[in-house]
Amino acid sequence: MNAMNTDWALKELDTFIYLTEHIPHPSPSVIGSFPRGSKADIASQAQVAEKIMDRTTPGWRSELVGARSGTWDRHYEAAVRARAQLHRAEEISQNLGENAPELSAAELHPWIWDGALSLWQSGHYREAIGGAIRKLNAETQNKIGRRDVSETNLFKQAFSTDQPKKGASRLRRMKDDGSDTYKSVQRGAMTFAEGVFAGIRNPLSHEADQELTEQEALEYLAALSVLARWVDESTVEVSS
Repeated sequence: MNAMNTDWALKELDTFIYLTEHIPHPSPSVIGSFPRGSKADIASQAQVAEKIMDRTTPGWRSELVGARSGTWDRHYEAAVRARAQLHRAEEISQNLGENAPELSAAELHPWIWDGALSLWQSGHYREAIGGAIRKLNAETQNKIGRRDVSETNLFKQAFSTDQPKKGASRLRRMKDDGSDTYKSVQRGAMTFAEGVFAGIRNPLSHEADQELTEQEALEYLAALSVLARWVDESTVEVSS
């Protein structure tokens, strides 16, 4: 996934902010204000602005709760905040002593972010992790052409060093040259997948009333992204 074009994003947010900013009614006899742009222009620009805000301030949609129906007031506020985040990100990081690498959920492997996106934006982090795991499971099944196994057993069989069989293709992270490195990366993927399901998926399914913090959920997504990338970049070996 490409990095965001910050200059472009700032211009698009500026346009949205301009269109949604309230201005006084032109008639002095009318009390009140209205957005500068037309409904059509605002709706069109919102399509772009929302995607930028999803990348910049992923939790912004949860702030829309309680917003007046038919208005763009909270969108306007969210766009202003997103613009400040983009414009002053480096300054904030340096002055708060947080000048460390940042991990963006939207920059993770697309299988994972696509599976988590809708629930993540509404602040349902535990359910978002579940969605990402289901997406990863489905994409892995698709890659090796299987529906008869899933989750831990799916990955255990997929990354097995055993020769492929009819109806049981394998995933190879590197060419099978018989080396210790080959055996290590295959075993690593297999055991890592087992850890993901045992340590992330299973507890979440048994603790439905326990919500995750955003940071905890982001760390889980990062672990899932590693596994997704290994699957995606592996070659499929079928029986001859």
